[in-house]
Amino acid sequence: MMKHAWDNYKRYAWGLNELKPISKQGHSSNLFGNIQGATIVDALDTLYIMEMKDEFKEAKEWVEKNLDFNVNAEISVFEVNIRFVGGLLSAYYLSGEEIFRKKAVELGEKLLPAFNTPTGIPWALLNIKSGIGRNWPWASGGSSILAEFGTLHLEFVHLSYLSGNPVFAEKVMNIRKVLNRLDKPEGLYPNYLNPSSGQWGQHHVSIGGLGDSFYEYLLKAWLMSDKTDEDGKKMYYDAVQAIETHLIRKSSGGLTYIAEWKGGLLEHKMGHLTCFAGGMFALGADGAPSDKTGHHIELGAEIARTCHESYDRTRMKLGPEAFRFDGGVEAIATRQNEKYYILRPEVIETYMYMWRLTHDPKYREWGWEAVEALEKHCRVDGGYSGIRDVYNNHESHDDVQQSFFLSETLKYLYLLFSEDDLLPFEHWVFNTEAHPLPVLHKDDGNKEENQK
Repeated sequence: MMKHAWDNYKRYAWGLNELKPISKQGHSSNLFGNIQGATIVDALDTLYIMEMKDEFKEAKEWVEKNLDFNVNAEISVFEVNIRFVGGLLSAYYLSGEEIFRKKAVELGEKLLPAFNTPTGIPWALLNIKSGIGRNWPWASGGSSILAEFGTLHLEFVHLSYLSGNPVFAEKVMNIRKVLNRLDKPEGLYPNYLNPSSGQWGQHHVSIGGLGDSFYEYLLKAWLMSDKTDEDGKKMYYDAVQAIETHLIRKSSGGLTYIAEWKGGLLEHKMGHLTCFAGGMFALGADGAPSDKTGHHIELGAEIARTCHESYDRTRMKLGPEAFRFDGGVEAIATRQNEKYYILRPEVIETYMYMWRLTHDPKYREWGWEAVEALEKHCRVDGGYSGIRDVYNNHESHDDVQQSFFLSETLKYLYLLFSEDDLLPFEHWVFNTEAHPLPVLHKDDGNKEENQK
């Protein structure tokens, strides 16, 4: 599958951000401004892990010659961080090739002006030439978004580690300080925070889009610190407690789901993005308060089952973007604009974590169901495409091969069917784009001296 996705990207869209597999041409998302090569950088570590040596070599050569950050365009700080910085860091740690470290640090430096706000909470969008930032015009009263400013921590800690420059880690530790000072409604973190006033915007809370990876990075920051980041640990387990109290519900048919919270009212909808949380709860089970470990694993298993049901209840056996638990429906999308599947990884990601942490064979069976569905419905002559309606008899393809399909979906599938000693959890933490970053063991000190 990786070879099919990569070969077609190379044939029809080489050097551009993504591939349009039906029209067999390049696709450029505005998330990356004028930065090119998203699929190449996102796929580097997957190629390396799968031992696709020739492909890795040609990707590395492209990065050396063509990856250019001196572009006059606005980028998404979050997307460029998780895909480009994360992809370059992982490629460096896996291969030891200096070019990847150099490019990661260079890009990290370009992102620093995003933090030039009154609070240090970064802007969502940044022109990397002028250094001028702003927020998404639709976000509550000029707010920054929790999942965006909360999903820089792992990468920026590694940038400081690899460059010897403490500024990167200082920027993300300051975000923590701001969050710790604020009152949390019912212990929950709203999705919107104003970077000028330092106050919450609308009191919307989600473990799906707009919130999701903030929680993931609290847990992973603690794990990546070799369990020394006590602040991250406390913030994570406190947040999970509030999530359990206020957002986690069970349907009349017995499916556990995570609802969305809007100013105290629940919307009984769960997004595909939220399905990552099954894996997160299981990954965090070991560090949970002593009596809670089994409970966190069970919570992970229940979320995995619900998300599997969201796949199983469609015609194509691929899950919709969002599914509901109201008006008699359970785990089904009821709105046309929520019936699409864009090659997302979160359900497979949860299967991989649940497999590694329980070795229950059903997770591999469920993963294989997804493989068969992807091959049947998403594989086309020119690569892999998303689907507009997973409940339909006939495929209507969206004609985009997302870079995260190569970075995440295929990597998590490969790991699901690999032995546990390939990227073992005690040594590696995955960023939210599935880029593995090494745990910084207590005895590592700072690499500053031997990296210069």
